[in-house]
Amino acid sequence: MNKLIIPLILLASVIFTAGCTESPESATSAQEISVVENMTSLEQINTSVQEGPVLIKVGAEWCGPCQQMKPILSDLAAEYTGKVTVMSADIDQSPEIAAYFGIAYIPDSFVVVGFENGEYVYMQEDGNVTTDRFQARVLGVRDKQVYEELLERAVLYYENK
Repeated sequence: MNKLIIPLILLASVIFTAGCTESPESATSAQEISVVENMTSLEQINTSVQEGPVLIKVGAEWCGPCQQMKPILSDLAAEYTGKVTVMSADIDQSPEIAAYFGIAYIPDSFVVVGFENGEYVYMQEDGNVTTDRFQARVLGVRDKQVYEELLERAVLYYENK
């Protein structure tokens, strides 16, 4: 009897675990992974803006409101995969980025939709474009809807330019 119980237990465990394995390839193909890119150079913007609008948030690790934006940015990166690149720059790790864009208050976010005559072109909240980043920046933490509306306008502009 004991000789029969051990094979039955082994057989039962094989039956219960059959089909419980999933290959890593099927796991990633079922759900696209999108991330917020860590921006350390302007070249990253230059490359990404050729494919679509680029949402950039400039902040710092020690900044509470900047940390509050992380889930919003992650959601936006997932929601706009293939349409928009979402980037985040840290003023302590990349002070040249902060200096280039004249960052004085964080978090400071903006959307780049192009590059003309040696200057970035930014999407404003009202749907107009400008080369003046200060007119197009979104200061502080705002509702996710504000960023979604801005990105919808940016995608529409990018597709029609």
